[in-house]
Amino acid sequence: MLKLNFEKEELLDAIDRVICKTMTMSMPWDWSCGVAYYGISQAYEKTKNEKYLNILIDRVDELIELGLPEFTVNTCAMGHVLITLYDATGNQGYWDIVMNKVEFLQHKALRFGEGVLQHTVSPNNDFPEQVWADTLFMAAFFMLRVGAKLNDEELIADALHQFYSHAKYLQDEESSLWYHGYSNVAKSHMSGIYWGRANAWAAYTMSQVKPHLKEWYHYPKCIAVGYAFRDQLEALKPLQTENGLWRTIIDDPESYEEVSAAAGIAAAMVESENPLYSKCVQKALTGILSNISETGRVLNVSGGTAVMRDKAGYREIPKDWIHGWGQGLTVTFLTAVL
Repeated sequence: MLKLNFEKEELLDAIDRVICKTMTMSMPWDWSCGVAYYGISQAYEKTKNEKYLNILIDRVDELIELGLPEFTVNTCAMGHVLITLYDATGNQGYWDIVMNKVEFLQHKALRFGEGVLQHTVSPNNDFPEQVWADTLFMAAFFMLRVGAKLNDEELIADALHQFYSHAKYLQDEESSLWYHGYSNVAKSHMSGIYWGRANAWAAYTMSQVKPHLKEWYHYPKCIAVGYAFRDQLEALKPLQTENGLWRTIIDDPESYEEVSAAAGIAAAMVESENPLYSKCVQKALTGILSNISETGRVLNVSGGTAVMRDKAGYREIPKDWIHGWGQGLTVTFLTAVL
């Protein structure tokens, strides 16, 4: 158990401000709202505040009525909120879409090698045989949640295979940090950058693997993921800045501090339940709360980022606008602290 000092009402107020601001954003069905609404669903599940459930129902129902896009890895991120809505309402329509997404990921999504999911952002083959850390949140974690809920051993095995394979491709053996991506065509990590949000996607989703499996010790790949998670957090700990954040390039002192990465990494540290991360989480809490405006906008969140060519590409991604992933990961972190 971590030892943290915070005012519960202050956190609840911050969560509410961020959620209310998030729901003013007109985000179509894609990964941005997938991450944002995951955060809100976590807030609902932890606080049981019916307001959060109702605003999610209203927005998701509107999006469903307008028509769903063609599925990709990124659009499958919306599966997370659908699980929560189904559990809360029993509406079979939500679950039908969940299973349609699972069907796509298992049988239609692009894969390479030994069944590794290729990251896709559109119906086109934009990034041939590329592994991105983002896929862990958008697809692998979603598949694990559904597999665990259904006791579907085939789906659990596939999800764990994605985690295990992504760790093998993306986690550096020496530093234990995570690269943003890997090209199986070029047999390289492309620019070879330890991107901040990639490390957040990896850390947070790995923190969720063991809790979602009742008998996790019977799954060798789950045990392996646990080791990858442990080593990554140890590598991230000394790279936290004095302001309690992490940088958009994790090990680059010339790159800016980035709040969505910090929120995801700090949430993973909370979920690890390792008391030796208490100081890191406490610093992160101070830093992240200071980056929430009075209106609930999360500040200093980098824009959508492909695997860039070099360090300059990551350093120059703008951080001056509001983004659903920044809102969602921040709510996820604050809710985890609660």
